[in-house]
Amino acid sequence: MEYAFLGGPDAGVTLRLDYRTFAYAGKFVVGAPGKAVLRTADGSPAVPDWVPEEPLPPTVDADEFDEDVAAAVSFSPDRTDPDCCRLRYVTVHVARRGEGLGPRLIDRTVSRLATDGYDRVRIAVNNPFAYAALSKCGFAYTGERTGIAELELERPAAEPAPGSDVGDERYRAGLRAFRDGDRDLDPVEREFIASRL
Repeated sequence: MEYAFLGGPDAGVTLRLDYRTFAYAGKFVVGAPGKAVLRTADGSPAVPDWVPEEPLPPTVDADEFDEDVAAAVSFSPDRTDPDCCRLRYVTVHVARRGEGLGPRLIDRTVSRLATDGYDRVRIAVNNPFAYAALSKCGFAYTGERTGIAELELERPAAEPAPGSDVGDERYRAGLRAFRDGDRDLDPVEREFIASRL
């Protein structure tokens, strides 16, 4: 896999991801956010033998999808703080999850955002698995919530945030926020949180 910074905010870059394969696929056809990906170096499919269970409707042409993408992230400046960039959506091909591609993509993108002059990077996460993955990338729980049951995480662009280590109390506070929050957790999420607390 190679890292590709496709363009910054307002560059007009779009991605056509298969909605059966990627969460948030529809968010990547919007040109305003910046985008970066992990993709195959030669343009070949990221998962050559994988076939989705759900067929495409006849009005959708599978050849229009960016099949070489294994993971993608979109980002844009914070609306109220020009020194902060927000990661908006992170998605990994369903057949490539668990390989560490998301954290690898985030690490490279945060490094690029630091080079582009951002002091801090933020992201809101809505599940404990994303929370744990982002902690591995040096993000720490801010104590703030946003959206629907989303926890705010932040890190300095140039280095990991204090409190991002899995043994840290700040890390455990975020897990407790998920456990005790308003959203109903499924049994796998509850077990994941319990095992880390």
